[in-house]
Amino acid sequence: MGDNAHSAGHCYLALYTSMRATIIFNPGAGQAGALEHELRAAADVWAARGWQIDLSPTSKPGDGTILACQAAERRFDVVIAAGGDGTINEVVNGLAGSKTALATLPLGTMNVWARELGLPLHPRAAAEALLNWEVRTIDLGKADDRYFLLMAGIGFDAAITAGIQPAFKRRLGALAYVVRGIEIALRIRGSRTKLILDGKVVIGRVLMVVVGNSQLYGGLVKITKRASIDDGLLDVCVIKGDSFGSALRHVVAILRQRYSHDPDIEYYRARSIRVAARPALPVQVDGDSLGHTPMSFHVVPGALCAFMPHQLPAADLLQQPAIMLPQAARSFHRVLGHAARHDKS
Repeated sequence: MGDNAHSAGHCYLALYTSMRATIIFNPGAGQAGALEHELRAAADVWAARGWQIDLSPTSKPGDGTILACQAAERRFDVVIAAGGDGTINEVVNGLAGSKTALATLPLGTMNVWARELGLPLHPRAAAEALLNWEVRTIDLGKADDRYFLLMAGIGFDAAITAGIQPAFKRRLGALAYVVRGIEIALRIRGSRTKLILDGKVVIGRVLMVVVGNSQLYGGLVKITKRASIDDGLLDVCVIKGDSFGSALRHVVAILRQRYSHDPDIEYYRARSIRVAARPALPVQVDGDSLGHTPMSFHVVPGALCAFMPHQLPAADLLQQPAIMLPQAARSFHRVLGHAARHDKS
């Protein structure tokens, strides 16, 4: 899919009519029996509302992108990414630039996107909540040729991501990141880094850079705390330093949301960012390793249609007012009327 943005109104046309949906999931993730039960429970919720549900299992990395792209080409109304943020990222890379909407069924380790939106983490409850959400157009970030929904991490956090084996993560869950983080933090050294942000040059010894499209990082803390997913900008948090001690001090400042009190934490907003470093820094997007610097990042405004709640946990995550085209509004009221008559019968 290309970078071409489309009008926000286009996302609303299919939402309140008969929905064609496919669930993309990894059948080898977790316990097979539990996964089948969760998928069936969610599919039953949507089928009861009249949705047509297909199941699209993946067999290898990258399948999520291929399957999502095929669903968009077949003009499905929605693709449901059943898994964690890595699964969502694959699906996003297949849907970007299309009118097919993204929804998620949280079955991953961290489920950052679900937490960002306030989506229940129990799959059946999530399926029920999505029925009351709306579809909106939001921005995506792009790291070279890879789209990201949440953020790109350069440096310390990417080194953690690269060093975690899938079996280790399945066994320990979120604790795997803590264990790996301590190992890396004890020997961390900053890299001499040059950033170019919309032409502005920033140079320094850097431990980590976070390029955020959204606010919540790792499901726990807001590093790019002022980010909005529809403002046409990426938020950039640059964490400078060269040792474990400085890294620990910065972590405390971030956890306490006291950026202005730490002179080594700098915050920017930009449409395009270029990062180069010596030695090269690892890069991850949405929790998956991508490569190393040098790398370029830019925002793609209005690139994705996505299911969103009417009220977000962070009120400033969306800047633009919701738009519903008259055709979509008429469809919505027809569906509400039908549902009301059904409930009374």
